[in-house]
Amino acid sequence: MQHEPLLKAAPFSGSRVQPFDGTRRYLSTGDLQEATTSFVEVTYADKPSRADISVRTGDVLFARMKGTKKVLEIDRALVDIIVSTGFAVIRPTEHCNGKYLSIYLKSDDFERQKEKYCSGAIQPAITNAGIKNLTIPFPPLDDQKRIAHLLGKVEGLIAQRKHHLQQLDDLLKSVFLEMFGILDQTYKQWIIDKLATRTEIVSGVTKGKKYKSEELFEVPYMRVANVQDGYFILDEIKTISVTQKEINQYQLQAGDLLLTEGGDPDKLGRGSVWENQVEKCIHQNHIFRVRINERLELNPYYLSALIGSRYGKSYFLKSAKQTTGIASINSTQLKNFPLIIPPIDLQNQFAAIVEKVESLKSRYQHSLTDLESLYGALSQKAFKGELDLSRVVRPVAATTEDTDSTEGLNRETREQRESLKKADGSRIATSNPSIKQPIMEGRAR
Repeated sequence: MQHEPLLKAAPFSGSRVQPFDGTRRYLSTGDLQEATTSFVEVTYADKPSRADISVRTGDVLFARMKGTKKVLEIDRALVDIIVSTGFAVIRPTEHCNGKYLSIYLKSDDFERQKEKYCSGAIQPAITNAGIKNLTIPFPPLDDQKRIAHLLGKVEGLIAQRKHHLQQLDDLLKSVFLEMFGILDQTYKQWIIDKLATRTEIVSGVTKGKKYKSEELFEVPYMRVANVQDGYFILDEIKTISVTQKEINQYQLQAGDLLLTEGGDPDKLGRGSVWENQVEKCIHQNHIFRVRINERLELNPYYLSALIGSRYGKSYFLKSAKQTTGIASINSTQLKNFPLIIPPIDLQNQFAAIVEKVESLKSRYQHSLTDLESLYGALSQKAFKGELDLSRVVRPVAATTEDTDSTEGLNRETREQRESLKKADGSRIATSNPSIKQPIMEGRAR
């Protein structure tokens, strides 16, 4: 496929911010996320020095930082915003389709190009001089539109699956708050005890430890990167050499709750229930292992939800040590966590709901993985010129509604979303009565 210099297909755009009255919305690179875009209202006098680019409808921006795939098309709803100088702003010519350009800027191929020209020790980023070296696969305009149309449909289905997964997470959180009276504070009727009196709390093995003559055994271990908010990332499991005594001391068991000691303030209390996903696994010292003493009075899935709820996060935010956007808790603070102990039957009912929701999430996650693999294969072939585009219907000229990039889907994709939503909604709806019934029964007790 023919390649063109990126700046020939889409020259630099954007202009310096001129003095203005009142406030305008400011978009930093950190505020542009995959699922959401948030803004900060600023005046001309108090705006950050980086808030210095005005944009126009039709501009496309991408983050300059290495390893960052953040791209945004500017539509009429965003035309008044100010963006950070951490973005490069370009504008597609009449021979370049804006949607095609945006899709390519999010590709692995573009990211690899960008990384070659990034510079800077602390936060490597690409300069305007580096951007001049970048190229873009440049098929005829009709083919660009067909590629954008096809990949846009798959993007829409991926976004839908992610939305469904988020909905299920939100459902579990709301069910928990309702079942255990967190919002109306009826939980105060139950016993509240220190976490340390009902559990064993242990920090893990220290990395880089020096040994003398002890026999060492290589075993897998959980790092902070493996432990997320409600799940584990197990794509990469590292090993460590430790003594048999340390294996006995730190080996994980099914039902253990793993919690990280620090990170972003809103991630305090981040953790999940271990289910022996990795055999003979231990954990590092920046992770707390919480092991319940008596399962007849405390369910690990209830405990995990309590610590990760607004109740738990509120406690940790008040107790944590915070420095420059990083917060951490120590074992004393965790041991003093005010543990609410509702009837075990109610806890077990909630655990059953968790199991049902996790089953649904697993199905959606498999579907999402398949869609992402499909998107990767299609985009790779598309940018190499290996797709048979004759079988892709050329999209009809877009309407104002269709070109609204904040919605991110064309009309045909939205129709697919609705049909899938109905089908998926029916599955969720059929499970809702079985979820909500025990909730009401539990609160009635």
